[in-house]
Amino acid sequence: MQLNLTKPICFFDLETTGTNITKDRIVEISILKVFPNGKEESKTWLVNPEMPIPEEVTEIHGISDADVADKPTFKELAKEIYNLIKDSDLGGFNSNRFDIPLLAEEMLRAEIDFDMKNRLSVDVQTIFHKMEQRTLSAAYKFYCDKNLDGAHSAEADTNATYEVLKAQIERYEDLENDTKFLAEFSSRKKFADFAGFITYNKEGVECFSFGKHKGKLVMDVLEKEPGYFGWLLNADFPLYTKKVLTAIKLKSLNNKL
Repeated sequence: MQLNLTKPICFFDLETTGTNITKDRIVEISILKVFPNGKEESKTWLVNPEMPIPEEVTEIHGISDADVADKPTFKELAKEIYNLIKDSDLGGFNSNRFDIPLLAEEMLRAEIDFDMKNRLSVDVQTIFHKMEQRTLSAAYKFYCDKNLDGAHSAEADTNATYEVLKAQIERYEDLENDTKFLAEFSSRKKFADFAGFITYNKEGVECFSFGKHKGKLVMDVLEKEPGYFGWLLNADFPLYTKKVLTAIKLKSLNNKL
Protein backbone atom coordinates (compact mmCIF):
# COMPACT_ATOMS: atom_id res chain seq x y z
CA MET A 1 0.00 0.00 0.00
CA GLN A 2 0.96 3.66 -0.28
CA LEU A 3 0.68 6.19 2.56
CA ASN A 4 -1.91 8.91 2.01
CA LEU A 5 0.28 12.00 2.32
CA THR A 6 -0.32 15.70 1.80
CA LYS A 7 3.38 16.50 2.28
CA PRO A 8 6.55 14.40 2.51
CA ILE A 9 7.29 12.43 5.67
CA CYS A 10 10.81 11.53 6.78
CA PHE A 11 11.16 8.29 8.72
CA PHE A 12 14.44 8.34 10.60
CA ASP A 13 16.44 6.51 13.23
CA LEU A 14 19.44 7.51 15.33
CA GLU A 15 22.25 5.48 16.81
CA THR A 16 23.90 7.41 19.62
CA THR A 17 26.52 7.41 22.35
CA GLY A 18 23.80 6.89 24.96
CA THR A 19 20.28 7.90 26.01
CA ASN A 20 20.86 11.27 27.70
CA ILE A 21 19.15 13.87 25.51
CA THR A 22 21.31 16.78 26.68
CA LYS A 23 24.71 15.06 26.85
CA ASP A 24 24.82 12.21 24.33
CA ARG A 25 25.50 12.58 20.61
CA ILE A 26 24.50 11.00 17.31
CA VAL A 27 26.87 8.45 15.73
CA GLU A 28 24.60 7.39 12.87
CA ILE A 29 21.45 8.80 11.29
CA SER A 30 19.37 7.25 8.55
CA ILE A 31 16.50 9.04 6.82
CA LEU A 32 13.91 7.59 4.47
CA LYS A 33 11.93 10.41 2.84
CA VAL A 34 8.58 9.36 1.39
CA PHE A 35 6.81 11.75 -0.99
CA PRO A 36 3.04 12.03 -1.59
CA ASN A 37 3.47 10.45 -5.05
CA GLY A 38 5.11 7.39 -3.49
CA LYS A 39 8.67 8.30 -4.45
CA GLU A 40 11.26 7.40 -1.80
CA GLU A 41 14.66 8.93 -1.07
CA SER A 42 17.08 7.37 1.41
CA LYS A 43 20.26 8.66 3.01
CA THR A 44 22.47 7.36 5.85
CA TRP A 45 25.40 9.08 7.55
CA LEU A 46 27.96 7.94 10.10
CA VAL A 47 28.75 10.83 12.43
CA ASN A 48 31.78 11.69 14.54
CA PRO A 49 30.21 12.44 17.95
CA GLU A 50 33.34 14.23 19.23
CA MET A 51 33.19 12.09 22.36
CA PRO A 52 33.99 8.43 23.17
CA ILE A 53 31.38 5.78 22.43
CA PRO A 54 31.02 3.56 25.55
CA GLU A 55 31.91 -0.10 24.94
CA GLU A 56 28.51 -1.27 26.18
CA VAL A 57 26.82 0.99 23.63
CA THR A 58 29.06 -0.25 20.81
CA GLU A 59 27.97 -3.78 21.71
CA ILE A 60 24.37 -2.76 20.95
CA HIS A 61 24.70 -0.91 17.64
CA GLY A 62 28.13 -2.12 16.51
CA ILE A 63 29.60 1.34 15.89
CA SER A 64 32.99 1.97 17.49
CA ASP A 65 35.20 5.02 17.92
CA ALA A 66 37.33 3.79 15.01
CA ASP A 67 34.29 3.60 12.73
CA VAL A 68 33.54 7.31 13.13
CA ALA A 69 37.01 8.75 13.71
CA ASP A 70 37.30 10.14 10.15
CA LYS A 71 33.59 10.92 9.67
CA PRO A 72 32.09 14.42 9.63
CA THR A 73 30.68 15.93 12.81
CA PHE A 74 26.97 16.60 13.09
CA LYS A 75 27.63 20.33 12.76
CA GLU A 76 29.27 19.65 9.40
CA LEU A 77 26.27 17.58 8.27
CA ALA A 78 23.52 19.66 9.87
CA LYS A 79 22.58 21.83 6.87
CA GLU A 80 22.40 18.84 4.52
CA ILE A 81 20.22 16.91 6.98
CA TYR A 82 18.01 19.92 7.66
CA ASN A 83 17.50 20.58 3.95
CA LEU A 84 16.31 17.00 3.54
CA ILE A 85 13.72 17.17 6.34
CA LYS A 86 12.71 20.85 6.45
CA ASP A 87 9.57 20.43 4.30
CA SER A 88 8.49 17.15 5.91
CA ASP A 89 6.61 15.59 8.76
CA LEU A 90 8.66 13.12 10.83
CA GLY A 91 8.16 9.44 11.62
CA GLY A 92 10.08 6.98 13.74
CA PHE A 93 10.03 4.29 16.41
CA ASN A 94 10.01 5.91 19.88
CA SER A 95 10.83 9.10 17.98
CA ASN A 96 8.61 11.44 20.03
CA ARG A 97 10.44 10.62 23.25
CA PHE A 98 14.00 10.10 22.01
CA ASP A 99 14.98 10.59 18.36
CA ILE A 100 13.23 13.92 17.75
CA PRO A 101 14.38 15.52 21.05
CA LEU A 102 17.98 14.43 20.45
CA LEU A 103 17.89 15.56 16.81
CA ALA A 104 16.57 18.94 17.97
CA GLU A 105 19.45 19.27 20.45
CA GLU A 106 22.02 18.49 17.78
CA MET A 107 20.41 20.97 15.36
CA LEU A 108 20.35 23.75 17.93
CA ARG A 109 23.99 23.07 18.88
CA ALA A 110 24.76 23.44 15.17
CA GLU A 111 22.96 26.82 15.26
CA ILE A 112 20.03 25.68 13.11
CA ASP A 113 16.68 26.91 14.42
CA PHE A 114 14.87 23.56 14.39
CA ASP A 115 11.33 23.27 15.73
CA MET A 116 8.17 21.19 15.24
CA LYS A 117 5.61 24.01 14.90
CA ASN A 118 4.76 23.35 11.27
CA ARG A 119 5.24 19.59 11.13
CA LEU A 120 3.59 16.47 12.50
CA SER A 121 5.28 13.49 14.12
CA VAL A 122 4.11 9.89 13.78
CA ASP A 123 5.53 7.58 16.44
CA VAL A 124 5.13 4.01 15.19
CA GLN A 125 6.15 2.60 18.59
CA THR A 126 3.22 4.32 20.29
CA ILE A 127 0.79 2.90 17.72
CA PHE A 128 2.37 -0.51 18.21
CA HIS A 129 2.22 -0.32 22.01
CA LYS A 130 -1.40 0.79 21.94
CA MET A 131 -2.24 -2.13 19.68
CA GLU A 132 0.11 -4.97 20.54
CA GLN A 133 2.69 -4.16 23.28
CA ARG A 134 5.90 -5.36 21.54
CA THR A 135 9.41 -4.26 20.40
CA LEU A 136 10.47 -3.22 16.88
CA SER A 137 11.86 -6.67 16.02
CA ALA A 138 8.64 -8.29 17.26
CA ALA A 139 6.57 -5.68 15.41
CA TYR A 140 8.40 -6.42 12.18
CA LYS A 141 7.78 -10.15 12.63
CA PHE A 142 4.18 -9.66 13.74
CA TYR A 143 3.07 -7.21 11.04
CA CYS A 144 5.38 -8.05 8.13
CA ASP A 145 6.22 -11.70 8.92
CA LYS A 146 9.91 -10.93 8.46
CA ASN A 147 12.95 -11.22 10.70
CA LEU A 148 14.69 -7.92 11.38
CA ASP A 149 18.21 -8.68 10.20
CA GLY A 150 20.64 -5.97 11.25
CA ALA A 151 18.54 -4.71 14.17
CA HIS A 152 20.10 -1.67 15.87
CA SER A 153 21.60 -0.45 12.62
CA ALA A 154 19.95 2.86 11.74
CA GLU A 155 19.14 1.90 8.14
CA ALA A 156 17.57 -1.48 9.00
CA ASP A 157 15.51 0.02 11.83
CA THR A 158 14.39 2.94 9.65
CA ASN A 159 13.20 0.74 6.78
CA ALA A 160 11.50 -1.67 9.18
CA THR A 161 9.67 1.21 10.88
CA TYR A 162 8.28 2.40 7.53
CA GLU A 163 7.12 -1.12 6.57
CA VAL A 164 5.52 -1.68 10.00
CA LEU A 165 3.49 1.54 9.75
CA LYS A 166 2.08 0.57 6.35
CA ALA A 167 1.19 -2.88 7.69
CA GLN A 168 -0.47 -1.34 10.76
CA ILE A 169 -2.71 0.82 8.56
CA GLU A 170 -3.71 -2.21 6.51
CA ARG A 171 -4.40 -4.34 9.60
CA TYR A 172 -6.46 -1.94 11.75
CA GLU A 173 -9.65 -0.50 10.27
CA ASP A 174 -9.73 2.31 12.85
CA LEU A 175 -6.32 3.64 11.74
CA GLU A 176 -6.77 6.28 9.05
CA ASN A 177 -4.25 6.56 6.24
CA ASP A 178 -3.63 10.19 7.10
CA THR A 179 -0.51 11.74 8.63
CA LYS A 180 -2.43 14.14 10.89
CA PHE A 181 -4.56 11.30 12.29
CA LEU A 182 -1.52 9.06 12.80
CA ALA A 183 0.41 11.87 14.52
CA GLU A 184 -2.46 12.50 16.93
CA PHE A 185 -3.00 8.77 17.53
CA SER A 186 0.71 8.16 18.22
CA SER A 187 1.17 11.18 20.48
CA ARG A 188 1.26 10.95 24.24
CA LYS A 189 0.60 13.84 26.61
CA LYS A 190 1.03 17.14 24.79
CA PHE A 191 4.15 19.07 25.74
CA ALA A 192 5.47 22.43 24.57
CA ASP A 193 9.02 21.07 24.66
CA PHE A 194 10.28 17.60 23.79
CA ALA A 195 11.60 16.70 27.23
CA GLY A 196 8.28 17.22 29.01
CA PHE A 197 9.28 20.05 31.33
CA ILE A 198 6.61 22.36 29.88
CA THR A 199 3.09 21.05 29.33
CA TYR A 200 -0.24 22.60 28.35
CA ASN A 201 -3.26 23.09 30.60
CA LYS A 202 -6.87 22.60 29.45
CA GLU A 203 -6.87 26.07 27.92
CA GLY A 204 -3.74 25.30 25.89
CA VAL A 205 -1.47 27.60 27.94
CA GLU A 206 2.08 26.53 28.85
CA CYS A 207 2.62 25.31 32.42
CA PHE A 208 5.59 23.88 34.30
CA SER A 209 5.36 20.11 34.83
CA PHE A 210 8.11 19.83 37.47
CA GLY A 211 9.52 21.34 40.64
CA LYS A 212 8.10 23.94 42.99
CA HIS A 213 6.10 25.59 40.19
CA LYS A 214 4.51 22.42 38.86
CA GLY A 215 1.09 23.23 37.38
CA LYS A 216 1.68 26.99 37.36
CA LEU A 217 1.59 29.08 34.20
CA VAL A 218 5.10 29.59 32.83
CA MET A 219 4.34 33.19 31.86
CA ASP A 220 3.13 34.03 35.38
CA VAL A 221 6.15 32.44 37.07
CA LEU A 222 8.65 34.18 34.78
CA GLU A 223 6.94 37.52 35.41
CA LYS A 224 6.82 37.15 39.20
CA GLU A 225 10.26 35.56 39.58
CA PRO A 226 12.64 37.01 36.95
CA GLY A 227 15.58 35.26 38.56
CA TYR A 228 13.99 31.86 37.93
CA PHE A 229 14.26 32.41 34.17
CA GLY A 230 18.01 33.03 34.51
CA TRP A 231 18.39 29.91 36.63
CA LEU A 232 16.56 27.82 34.05
CA LEU A 233 18.77 29.06 31.21
CA ASN A 234 21.94 28.27 33.16
CA ALA A 235 20.77 24.89 34.49
CA ASP A 236 21.22 21.55 32.72
CA PHE A 237 18.01 21.64 30.69
CA PRO A 238 17.81 20.68 27.00
CA LEU A 239 18.47 23.49 24.52
CA TYR A 240 15.02 23.07 23.02
CA THR A 241 13.40 23.55 26.43
CA LYS A 242 15.38 26.76 26.86
CA LYS A 243 14.31 27.85 23.37
CA VAL A 244 10.63 27.38 24.31
CA LEU A 245 11.09 29.23 27.62
CA THR A 246 12.77 32.13 25.83
CA ALA A 247 9.91 32.33 23.33
CA ILE A 248 7.37 32.46 26.19
CA LYS A 249 9.43 35.15 27.93
CA LEU A 250 9.61 37.25 24.75
CA LYS A 251 5.87 36.83 24.17
CA SER A 252 5.23 38.08 27.69
CA LEU A 253 7.45 41.14 27.14
CA ASN A 254 5.77 41.91 23.80
CA ASN A 255 2.33 41.74 25.42
CA LYS A 256 3.38 44.55 27.76
CA LEU A 257 4.44 46.86 24.93
